[in-house]
Amino acid sequence: MEKILIAKKVLSENDRIAARLREALGATLAVNLISSPGSGKTSLLEKTLEMLPHGTRAAVLTGDLQTDNDARRLARYGYPVRQITTAGACHLDARMIENHWFSEPLDILFIENVGNLVCPTSYDLGEDAKIVVFSVTEGEDKPLKYPGIFRKAELMILNKLDLLPYVPFDRALAIENARRIHPGIEVIETSCNTGAGLGQWLAWLAGRAQNKRSAIQGEVEHALVAP
Repeated sequence: MEKILIAKKVLSENDRIAARLREALGATLAVNLISSPGSGKTSLLEKTLEMLPHGTRAAVLTGDLQTDNDARRLARYGYPVRQITTAGACHLDARMIENHWFSEPLDILFIENVGNLVCPTSYDLGEDAKIVVFSVTEGEDKPLKYPGIFRKAELMILNKLDLLPYVPFDRALAIENARRIHPGIEVIETSCNTGAGLGQWLAWLAGRAQNKRSAIQGEVEHALVAP
């Protein structure tokens, strides 16, 4: 019982900080990328930063147990990048995000979580959307084995399509399994090597960012005319 109470207290404090972060984000679109190790999150972010429209104000927070390898890879594209080294923790939490916050205005904040499909699922980081990255090398039953993240994610990126000729993977079954857990989950299929699906991914980000800006503008206009 004591362990349950402590866990509830930890998550309650995390949610309080996440709410503060969400307010601070304003019109910035924040996405939380979650996956198993080796799914290609960092490669996907590299291609994303390379392809962002000129003038996009973007930044990356990248989490890992040790090393700043991913941060150094991503920093080559000229956007602000901060490494969060968790020193053994299997997920990022809202306090870590707050301690590495960007003060400058942003259009998009990318959060690359620690490679883990279990622990990051429970932690709100103030993001607008959780995105699960799932590669064709992992097996079609991954959504059934780790239903929590597939249930909470708005988007599944099925990555490494270029490896399909070399692995026994049924992409239709993988998508079917994901939608058994979350019928409304969106799916984008990508390959960082061939570029397949990357345009669709960029369009998804642009659409979500525009929707958030419009929603906030609507709230401001409503507040101005309210009695």
